[in-house]
Amino acid sequence: MTNTSPRPAALPPAAPVDLSGRTALVTGGGSGIGRACVLALAQAGAAVHVVDRDAPAAEAVAALAGAEARVADLAEAGAIDLLPAEVDILVNNAGLQHVAPLTEFPPECFDLIQKVMVTAPFLLMRRTLPHMYARGWGRIVNVSSVHGLRASAYKSAYVAAKHALEGLSKVAAIEGAPHGVTSNCVNPGYVRTPLVEGQVRDQAAAHGIGEGDVLAGVMLARSPVKRLLEPEEVAAAVLWLCGPHTGGVTGVSVPLDGGWTAN
Repeated sequence: MTNTSPRPAALPPAAPVDLSGRTALVTGGGSGIGRACVLALAQAGAAVHVVDRDAPAAEAVAALAGAEARVADLAEAGAIDLLPAEVDILVNNAGLQHVAPLTEFPPECFDLIQKVMVTAPFLLMRRTLPHMYARGWGRIVNVSSVHGLRASAYKSAYVAAKHALEGLSKVAAIEGAPHGVTSNCVNPGYVRTPLVEGQVRDQAAAHGIGEGDVLAGVMLARSPVKRLLEPEEVAAAVLWLCGPHTGGVTGVSVPLDGGWTAN
């Protein structure tokens, strides 16, 4: 049987992402994944706001990227009202961790983690979406985690927050679709950040083993790829989701987990 359907026109070769004329806001931009996202977005031509509660870190990254530092504690709702609303790209990255059994988990710490990792992204979406809708284009990228898709013991607040962020991202995708706005999550496993390196040292001390053994035998036990991701690998996925060929990619979670969720 002969196929008489017309052949689709060939797509042009993929070009570097050009974000000239776009404005981005990255939370937790002073270090780790946030820093890598700031640098990637700025290199692509975006004007970037670096949001962090650590003023020297935010200012150092801003100077390096030709960006603007915005010092804010995202646990304070009022601080979000002082951040820019005219934003085309919102990267919700700020986060923190506390490890303890449910029966011993401090309620005030649980509440703090939800404020920073769920309430702040909600308030930032609420603040920036009207501008995105008015322009008919926008990108929300939520730096979730493999723990937004899976659970681990002793991380009740973090796992709860990341699961909530996944749901919030999907709602933003559905509501934003008629306005040209996408919303997605990237879901890294363990990334070489100050937060994770601190966890490695703590685990090594607690178990009386070397840091390499912590990585292979404890933290990366469920990951076929036995190495930490680099922040730049996560930033590359964030940048791709902001590019010209991903307008139809929305409401999804992109695992960058070394095969953890496949295992």
